[in-house]
Amino acid sequence: MSNPIYLALDLPRLDAAIALAHKVKSHVGGLKLGLEFFCAHGHHGVHEVAKVGLPIFLDLKLHDIPNTVAGAMQAIHVLQPAIVTIHASGGRAMMEDAKAAAGEHTKVVAVTVLTSLDDADLNGMGVAGSAHDQALRLADLAQEAGLDGIVCSGHEVGAIHNRWKKGYFVVPGLRPADGTVADQKRIVTPRAARDAGASVLVIGRPISRAEDPVAAARAIEATL
Repeated sequence: MSNPIYLALDLPRLDAAIALAHKVKSHVGGLKLGLEFFCAHGHHGVHEVAKVGLPIFLDLKLHDIPNTVAGAMQAIHVLQPAIVTIHASGGRAMMEDAKAAAGEHTKVVAVTVLTSLDDADLNGMGVAGSAHDQALRLADLAQEAGLDGIVCSGHEVGAIHNRWKKGYFVVPGLRPADGTVADQKRIVTPRAARDAGASVLVIGRPISRAEDPVAAARAIEATL
């Protein structure tokens, strides 16, 4: 089975990001480039990171009217990403158009509830029920829209996997058992997420900000 770890490579300097990717590439299965990276380095940066030789996950979390999101998906065809994120809260029509506009070999996955949000945050935005309930509702909508899968926290992935057996599940907000929580609220360990049905484990700071990133990546890989 291929390595499910995707390193979140959201460093401000492109040369540092590429150097880190080369260092740990034997211990991760792919590289996640988020909004911060894409805004700083654009298509050029993605092309340069792709030279490392690992699959690229563009975590852009697209969320706009259907036509605009479809246009954005078409604009990144040339980058040949393995995975692209959109927001499930954009609605079914937006998700359908995003999938239709995506490249043939690109998995389109919908963000359900950000791992930085909890029940109180959702209630403050007028969303009834728990973060768990909302993640399940949006996962059902993404499945109906024909997407490949969803992004959710490790707390929801097991329940969603039970409802969507063939879904592709991306789980961020992961921390090793001895890791710091930082700004994440709904976290689990990489092993717990994998056991619950995660297809991709997104891990950033526990590797990128470790004193020895290679040792940190190897230690996480060894738990899987």
